[in-house]
Amino acid sequence: MFRAPDIDDVQEVAAALGFPLSAQDAAVFRTQLAQQLHELDDFLQSRTPEVAPPRYPGAREPGHRPSSEDDPLGSWTWRCHVEGAPEGLLQGRTVSYKDHVAVAGIPMSLGTFVLDGHVPGFDATIVSRALEAGATVVGKNVMNGLGGGYGFGGGVGDYGRPRNPHQPDHLTGGSSSGSAGAVVTGEVDISFGGDQGGSIRIPASWSGCVGLKPTFGLVSHFGIGFGSDQSIDFTGPMAMSVEDVARALDAVAGQDGLDPRQGPGTPRAYDSLTGLDEGVAGLRVGILEEGYLDADADVVDAVDEAVEVLAGLGATVTKVSVPAHLATGVAQQALSAEGSLAVLDTLFYGTWAKTYYPADTIAAVTEAYAHHRLQLDPRSVMQHVLGTFARRYWSGRLYAKSQNVRPLMVQAYDDALATVDVLVMPTTPTQAPRYEEPAREDRLAMALQGATTYRAVQNTRPFNFTGHPALAVPTAKRNGLSASMQLVGRMHDDALLLRVAQAYTAAVPFAEHVAIGG
Repeated sequence: MFRAPDIDDVQEVAAALGFPLSAQDAAVFRTQLAQQLHELDDFLQSRTPEVAPPRYPGAREPGHRPSSEDDPLGSWTWRCHVEGAPEGLLQGRTVSYKDHVAVAGIPMSLGTFVLDGHVPGFDATIVSRALEAGATVVGKNVMNGLGGGYGFGGGVGDYGRPRNPHQPDHLTGGSSSGSAGAVVTGEVDISFGGDQGGSIRIPASWSGCVGLKPTFGLVSHFGIGFGSDQSIDFTGPMAMSVEDVARALDAVAGQDGLDPRQGPGTPRAYDSLTGLDEGVAGLRVGILEEGYLDADADVVDAVDEAVEVLAGLGATVTKVSVPAHLATGVAQQALSAEGSLAVLDTLFYGTWAKTYYPADTIAAVTEAYAHHRLQLDPRSVMQHVLGTFARRYWSGRLYAKSQNVRPLMVQAYDDALATVDVLVMPTTPTQAPRYEEPAREDRLAMALQGATTYRAVQNTRPFNFTGHPALAVPTAKRNGLSASMQLVGRMHDDALLLRVAQAYTAAVPFAEHVAIGG
């Protein structure tokens, strides 16, 4: 039972909203508030029927947190065993999820101890659809930061630092760091990560797997955590083979009626498997010149070698320039600043949409934000502080401008993709940096630096902003570490990216490229 506010409470809340009240006025407010709050409490406590949580049917065992002996690279927050349908596209495949994805009956931490023990009662769409397609769900993977988006380096978070499978003293990339580690070591066939600026593709690049950020809206984001603006957030599959990524995409893609970000252009279903082996003969591949700026020589060499393979398979290769590529990063940062603040203002899964709202998860995250901010990832706090100052200084104009420049930046890439079929560039301009434990007094500064320290996002972040599909594909390793090329295509042309990647991986000793220790 709630306690009706007293006059001091009313004055405190009104003052925080910028409406100071006298005691006399606050007393009038209090009378009306008490009546309306009682009515709302009666509604909350009533037995008015609610729709059942969306979830794949059947009982589930809760699973367990693995020991360090069972998880030597630190990739898992939780292990479980949930069997799906007896047949389907993913029959025989094991699947895991970054720990910001809701799996009914399985704990979801969103990368923070604050939510330790929280167990959702519903399935994200990518979970229920994978189970319907015959997958076996085997666990949740380590991530950094509440909701993702702030752990690009794959450094130390509340659940430790996932180690790079090729050289454990290097970073995995993040924030889908545990997903990459588990996939590359063969502990799971497919893992679904989350990507707000490269958090699928960066770990795919640094750890050596295939990682897809689909076209915006193609894969439902229902039941997945947000750490920033919802218009730049994606989920997609990571695997060691292009075929498994294609299978996973086809299994989960399409409209579901629960994600309000899916528009009328979102197809009901998707098919990337049918044309997967058609090759690249006659396709036009455009080398994005701006995508090579400041890239390390070893990375450039590895990507150029991969492009030569595509040319040898019959693709026509030309150079393409998109100057807007250099401006999208700042535009997205402007969007993220106030977008992350909006997550606080509108509850964890947003407001206004006609969809299912998971009350327990919303309440748990709201409580975390309200009462446990000191335990949150410093980058999350930094983003909220930045958004607060942005709103104070520019009264929403910054957010409006960042949204209003987006169509022109989308058009700049669309214009380039009218002359070529696929754009290619390094996924990340560097290979995985060595992890260096900072001195205690330097840890906060290191935590706040994030991805820009490693230049990791300069080729990934633009396509979160524009929504174009982008695929990270491992190339030949250099110095024992992975390198990766990024393929970018037209909206909803994800299948073509997978087809190009399939042709490349079939033409080279791909198993040697991605082998641990190779």
